[in-house]
Amino acid sequence: MGKLSGKYAIVTGGGKGIGESIVKRFLEDGIEGVAVLEYDVKLVEKMVSNLGEASDKVLPIQCDVSSEAQVKTAVSQAVERFGTVDILVNNAGITRDSMFHKMADEAWDAVLNVNLKGAYHLCKYVIPIMRNNAYGRIVNISSVSAFGNVGQANYATSKAGLIGFSKTLAKEGGPKNITVNCVAPGYIETDMYNNVPQEIIAEHMKLIPLRRLGQPNEVASAVSFLSSDDASFISGQCLILSGGATT
Repeated sequence: MGKLSGKYAIVTGGGKGIGESIVKRFLEDGIEGVAVLEYDVKLVEKMVSNLGEASDKVLPIQCDVSSEAQVKTAVSQAVERFGTVDILVNNAGITRDSMFHKMADEAWDAVLNVNLKGAYHLCKYVIPIMRNNAYGRIVNISSVSAFGNVGQANYATSKAGLIGFSKTLAKEGGPKNITVNCVAPGYIETDMYNNVPQEIIAEHMKLIPLRRLGQPNEVASAVSFLSSDDASFISGQCLILSGGATT
């Protein structure tokens, strides 16, 4: 029996990279069902097609998390299928990098609307379910960029906001047995990161004492732990996964 046995989850941005690894780790750890919200739902459908028998536990839902109406509908679909939501992972995120003095309003708004307001929308409709059940696990995917990164004023702000958001929800949700935590990955080998020029990647590697990039499955392991009852007394924390690199 897995540590997530009998639980039902929602994972946003679960069609590739870290999100896909989280979904697969949840399945390995015995999740009863997981709704995967993804802007490009075909990514989830492709993943599901390769899961074999476990595919029956995955509900792909097309959703732009920056749209409250779409999120409300998606959560209703998940509850209709599974009956409840025990675990919420806010992983959906985008980047629109630019030096701040060149940053367009659209780039600022787009990143904040998906990365931060998207998490707000999900929590708005999931937390009442968790409060009613007197049980919940929320994990928000932040980033070490939350502590500042050149060319990412919008992204850093959105990820720093998630940390403050999580710490506040942890205080409010505690009396109802709802834990809320953040995971802040450093340099992780994903498709998004692989677009970074090799010379910049080489510079990043020098900052990591382990001298390698992190893997999506390593982030997924931390998320699964924080989503389980093994972490039942951990709340309001931000776990940094950076291979020893300082922020």
